[in-house]
Amino acid sequence: MLILTVISGLVILLAVLLDAFETVVLPRRVQRSFRLTSLFYRNTWIPWVKISRHIESASRREAYLSYFGPLSLILLLVFWAVGLIFGFALLQYGIGEHIHLGQEPITFQILLYHSGETFFTLGYGDIVPTSSLARTLAVLEAGMGFAFLGVVIGYLPVVYSSFSRRELEISKLDARAGSPPTAAELLNRLGCCPDQRVLDAIFRDWERWATEVLESHLSYPVLSFFRSQHSNQSWQAALTVMLDVTSLVIAGIDGIHPEQAKLTFAIARHAAVDLAQVVNARYDANLPDRLPAEELERMRRMLASNGLRLRNDEKADQKIAKLRSLYEPYMEGIARNLLITLPPWMHTEKRKDNWQSGPWDKMIQRKEIEDAVRLVVDDHF
Repeated sequence: MLILTVISGLVILLAVLLDAFETVVLPRRVQRSFRLTSLFYRNTWIPWVKISRHIESASRREAYLSYFGPLSLILLLVFWAVGLIFGFALLQYGIGEHIHLGQEPITFQILLYHSGETFFTLGYGDIVPTSSLARTLAVLEAGMGFAFLGVVIGYLPVVYSSFSRRELEISKLDARAGSPPTAAELLNRLGCCPDQRVLDAIFRDWERWATEVLESHLSYPVLSFFRSQHSNQSWQAALTVMLDVTSLVIAGIDGIHPEQAKLTFAIARHAAVDLAQVVNARYDANLPDRLPAEELERMRRMLASNGLRLRNDEKADQKIAKLRSLYEPYMEGIARNLLITLPPWMHTEKRKDNWQSGPWDKMIQRKEIEDAVRLVVDDHF
């Protein structure tokens, strides 16, 4: 029985340490099917989403979902700590010898408490290991507690730094492509610039952004659950818009060369494929078409009214369809798993950007109207 206890303790310790190493230190995606972190997120995100479906208000539901990323990060660290404490308690119970200053019998519950105070280096001294092996385990656990604290101190700033870098370009997209962003709006605002270097510079910025998102979200998968500051923005929507825009440019727009668009599309599509695996997305052949033929024609007319002529022939339609098939199933799968709405290709009505709206705007506008009315009345009388 004690041998099984020792073996169980060793297995738990090795599993937790390996999982923490792969999650925090190893800078690549682990393809092994069973992982403690994956098990943790599957058993916490699914019930979290089920609860969110009962929230009718979209803004409140988004606010509720935004808590999961940071909270899960803290709970994951707690999960690891509890696993290590429990593993060392099993080892101490199986091979250690202890005395209790209160003359109480040594039970597993007491050794679990002893493991916790050793891990967090409290050092009350009420339970004392007496064998050399038990003392060695206590020293190892205390050292592991210090190392765990170092992981917490080092891990959280790196994650939040990656999150901040991701959000910078998303915030800039607001004035360039609307809120929420769309491919047609970005082309309308920037695609008609006489100097193509403006559009190419934006594509280069987003090529770099997609590369950083791919690297950071593979290294720290929890970032996939971090929501943007505004409910109508997200990293997944921004990536989708860049894939949409570059697809149109590659398909052919008069006066716009596609060389930089091809490079941006390549890395953005790479990010879409790999990140779909990170969030365990599944292919669904029954999803609705994001760009039916009539919608494509309407977008062509809208772009033409702003001086942008999208190629209008069967070959161009086939090319757009082919490019869309390379990324849309992955983006749809990510959106379905993370409960994010994919952006449309174009808005059916005019919308205000986030920078154009604020909590005081209505009051300011009301005051301006009242001042104008007062001025008219004063002039009249």
